[in-house]
Amino acid sequence: MNPPTDAATAPTHLIVEADGGSRGNPGVAGYGALVRDPNSGELLAIDAAPLGIASNNVAEYSGLIAGLTMARDLNPNAMVRARLDSKLVVEQMTGRWKIKNADMKRLAMEAHAVLPAHQVSYDWIPREKNKDADLLSNEAMDAGAAGTAWVEADSALSVASSPNTPDTTASAPAAPPRRLGRLHHVEIWVPDLARARDTLGWLLTELGYEISGEWSEGTSYQGAGEYIVLEHGSDVTEVAHERRRPGMNHLAFYAGPREAVDALTEDAVQRGFTLMFPDRHPYAGGRRHYAAYLESPDGFEVELVAD
Repeated sequence: MNPPTDAATAPTHLIVEADGGSRGNPGVAGYGALVRDPNSGELLAIDAAPLGIASNNVAEYSGLIAGLTMARDLNPNAMVRARLDSKLVVEQMTGRWKIKNADMKRLAMEAHAVLPAHQVSYDWIPREKNKDADLLSNEAMDAGAAGTAWVEADSALSVASSPNTPDTTASAPAAPPRRLGRLHHVEIWVPDLARARDTLGWLLTELGYEISGEWSEGTSYQGAGEYIVLEHGSDVTEVAHERRRPGMNHLAFYAGPREAVDALTEDAVQRGFTLMFPDRHPYAGGRRHYAAYLESPDGFEVELVAD
């Protein structure tokens, strides 16, 4: 791992790429991680280590923790984009999937503790776009299989220049980052709050949302960034919700792999939801779109999309 940089010259935005693997799952395991300058693509720090006998998921999380730690050492105030080819880790770290395994909960908490949540965002990338981190993790597994430590000087990857060495070459000022749309919250007015909590609220918690506020007229459910409110106040009219009227038609959520969509759909029907388009389920949205369309007892439509 490389030495920390001078905070005055450290990049304000950093890319972390991380990977981990296990030959046997569980088996000989190792992780690899790197930090990259998002503008130049330059490697600023690399790290890898064998983990003994461990699972693939433990190795993936270990790589993420190492990458975030390097980013923090480079600049504790930087905005960090973590890029991994593990859909599981990305979805769990963003809060979209629940974490049931005790070891993974511990590792996720450790990863969350490295940097404040508002400084870190997560992207899933295909394995072929994560080759450098994959190379490092395989070097770590090779070292573990040989009973040795991973040595940075022997790695096929190297940091081009020390992060402490200022870049004296002239360069054009970086363009300001493009502002991307980001949902803040959704507020849903419901005719019966208790029923909405038992149906829509239940579904949100199954999808990974957590109750972040509860009062006599409503409940808020916190997601990875956005939150959703179910509310029934004095201003709610007696007119029933009709999804086919102009306005928002439905909410759609990623719900995990196909098996997870199927299991959640079955549970939702038991809770009082109605499966829509049953004759075309689970391809009502098209032959390549595996999803369940559900209608709550109060007429709200929710789409559960398979990854």
